[in-house]
Amino acid sequence: MITSSSNQRVKQIIQWQTKARERRSGGIFLTEGFKLYEEVPAEWVQEVYVTEDALEKAGTDSALRDKLDKTGWEPVSPEVFGKMSDTRTPQGILCVVKRPEYCLEQMLSSSGPLLLVLENLQDPGNVGTILRTGEGAGVTGVILSEGTVDVYNPKTIRATMGSVFRVPHVYEKDLVKTVGTLRENGIRTYAAHLEGEKYYDSFSFRAGTAFLIGNEGMGLSRELAETADEYLKIPMEGKVESLNAAVTASLLAYEAHRQRRSSL
Repeated sequence: MITSSSNQRVKQIIQWQTKARERRSGGIFLTEGFKLYEEVPAEWVQEVYVTEDALEKAGTDSALRDKLDKTGWEPVSPEVFGKMSDTRTPQGILCVVKRPEYCLEQMLSSSGPLLLVLENLQDPGNVGTILRTGEGAGVTGVILSEGTVDVYNPKTIRATMGSVFRVPHVYEKDLVKTVGTLRENGIRTYAAHLEGEKYYDSFSFRAGTAFLIGNEGMGLSRELAETADEYLKIPMEGKVESLNAAVTASLLAYEAHRQRRSSL
């Protein structure tokens, strides 16, 4: 059992929790809690750390015990686990996970892709919620600018509720160039924008579609917005001027989902 916070593996975990660069260089990310452990593909798991209390709680779950036997695990004292954890009330299980590898070409290979393009989003909860909602709405993938918060930030991971394991996602250095690639592949791009004149439910999203979602405070950059094939707007009542980025992405993705479902 690991009982000292000076243990080298514990020190490494703490660095991975707080430093995106360390996670990138290690090619890993971290998950905490039983739900995420149960959902992560076993072949992605590299290390598992568990407290005795957590093992006792999992004792009657045969599927969970079988997975722990398959992935292996390292016992950790509650005190040390508290230092390793990124949460206020740790569940007692932490997993080091190998990052999946996706590419834009994979996303474009499906018929009529539905994509979300995120520019410089800074809130981990927003990005995590977008991945989760995107899975529910059947998106093909999520494309992120390099200025967008790390998908593998622990807060983002928690907000995805496991969707990070299933929704393809890639970072692209130049979104303007990426939009050009989408257009070359027959995908129309739509910018949620204050200058939009038509409501979002006025368009057809049954063919290849990409929605451009901008920064929480500044919206889309002018340069990226100008690449869009169409501007669209969301009806606003009262004094509300705009919606949260995750809410906007959810509305648009589910409108596309509604249209595509009704056309079957």
